Amino acid sequence: MDDPAAAPKEPAGSGPRRGWAARWAARWAGRWGRPTAADAGSGFVTGLFSIPEGMAYASIAGFNPVAGLYAGVVPAVVGSLTARTVLMVTTLTSAIALTSQSVIKDAGLDPKDPGNIATLTVLTGLVMLLMGVLKLGVVMSFVSNAVMTGFSTGIALQIVTGVLKDATGYQPHGDNRLYQLGDWLVHVADWQVAATLVAAGTIAVWALTRLVRRLRPVALLVAMVVASVAVAVTGTDVELVRDIADIPAALPGFSAPDLSAVGHLLGGSFAVALVGLAQAASIGPSMPNPDGSRTSVNGDFTAQGLANAAGGLFSSLPSGGSLSRTGVAVSAGARTRWAGVFSGVFLALVVLVCAPLADRIPMAVIGGLILVVGGELILGKVADIRLVLRTSALSSVSMILTFLATTQLPLQQAIVLGAVLSLLLYCVQAARQARLYALTRDAQGGWQLTRPPARLPARAATVLYYDGVSFFAELPHIEKGLPRSDDSPGAVLILAMRGVPDVPSSTVVKLLHRRVAEIGRQGGRVVIAGAQPALVHALEAAGLDRELGPGGIIPAEGALLAPVERALADAQAWLARQPPAPDAAPRDR
Repeated sequence: MDDPAAAPKEPAGSGPRRGWAARWAARWAGRWGRPTAADAGSGFVTGLFSIPEGMAYASIAGFNPVAGLYAGVVPAVVGSLTARTVLMVTTLTSAIALTSQSVIKDAGLDPKDPGNIATLTVLTGLVMLLMGVLKLGVVMSFVSNAVMTGFSTGIALQIVTGVLKDATGYQPHGDNRLYQLGDWLVHVADWQVAATLVAAGTIAVWALTRLVRRLRPVALLVAMVVASVAVAVTGTDVELVRDIADIPAALPGFSAPDLSAVGHLLGGSFAVALVGLAQAASIGPSMPNPDGSRTSVNGDFTAQGLANAAGGLFSSLPSGGSLSRTGVAVSAGARTRWAGVFSGVFLALVVLVCAPLADRIPMAVIGGLILVVGGELILGKVADIRLVLRTSALSSVSMILTFLATTQLPLQQAIVLGAVLSLLLYCVQAARQARLYALTRDAQGGWQLTRPPARLPARAATVLYYDGVSFFAELPHIEKGLPRSDDSPGAVLILAMRGVPDVPSSTVVKLLHRRVAEIGRQGGRVVIAGAQPALVHALEAAGLDRELGPGGIIPAEGALLAPVERALADAQAWLARQPPAPDAAPRDR
């Protein structure tokens, strides 16, 4: 053991203080990591990228573009500090912006009123926070890929149609987004030349910038700056941002929620939260934490809830985990959660210093940039669309119906419809996948899965293995596979139910009651083998233990088929104790 006297001594009075400081620093660094120069550079790029994207998303949804900028400040800082997915950037997304617009419009409220925006954002945050605390992240697993593909593609189409007027000067007519797109294409002659050329030039600059690998992460920003400068130098007469709203050279100020709007927006806030959470749930698997820590959907739900609850008090639109902004941060070199924090801080500084310049950005430039974003979203979904179409007809129908709903219904109704379709798809697939197998011995004494017999053999034990989720929709399919028990005296049916959920459907329990009674009337019995403890409790609560009799329920053991082996041995012993069958005339089988 080391000699304590040989250890170096701290100056008097400084030991405990220095030890506390070191422990606090270690705990702080372990939780939030140490900011790096790469994080600062990534945050700067991401913050600049948030200027055109945030303004554009707010603009296409009918909100003040300033609220889109502010969504990248407080929510980004709070979300990055609290998220379990370290590199996730929390800010405004196109789907959240359009869903928020739909909710406020459906409530008959003014989308430019700061009080209404603050109310919706705070309510959305509280819903997200509640879902995170209650650990309802599993809900997102029930939103199928087919439904999310249809929803995302519909959102992308809404993004495109929402900026057609800014990009070309022509406002397409019609409530249906598909009809608007067709109307816009038919009226090419009505497009304004100046706005169309500016939008086309913006897209061309973006495409050329993308050819330079180092500039790809900031291609949208480069296109915005170059096109805006070109418009200013040439004096092209197009609509500017300042014609829609002034960008104050100030940090986001306090914005109090309008309590009178709570009743109108409470239901819609659930839809906005569901859209935001559904988008963010895909970020964790695609962006693993560089420090090796585990991500958590529920932890990310809580972080987004805190980000919205705080952001709503500082003039922000509802926000969520943004895959595009997270992708920009990672591409620009993000290493820790501080990249997201820096992005919010740098964006606030840019707004504070460069607001007069942002006022002069042409709306046609923003329109061209959003056409690029929408087009990339649609192209990015082509592979998913093909996959769904090749998977099954039912998944394809779900995707198409969700897409059509997204283009024709308010988005809060479309996402609810998509969630319902996902649940129906799950129910149908669960019912189709349920199987009933017979377990039979082979020559070596092992077990083989075979088709169940049409009728239970008399005075013999039959082992059936149930592979399903104990869902009521499975019953018609399962009952067709059950062997008939009439005219099968003394038959023993062993049901291997190790994989059945803890709480079976009441319809399954009713089926068990019925089959136990039918076999019992023939002088036979039923044994349930491999039941988990919670299932044993549920069966006892339903009274099946009394109907099955002693040894009728055999609990699960460590060895997979040990309960089946025990049940079969007990059944053979039980059969040996039964009196011999009376002589009977042979009958056809």
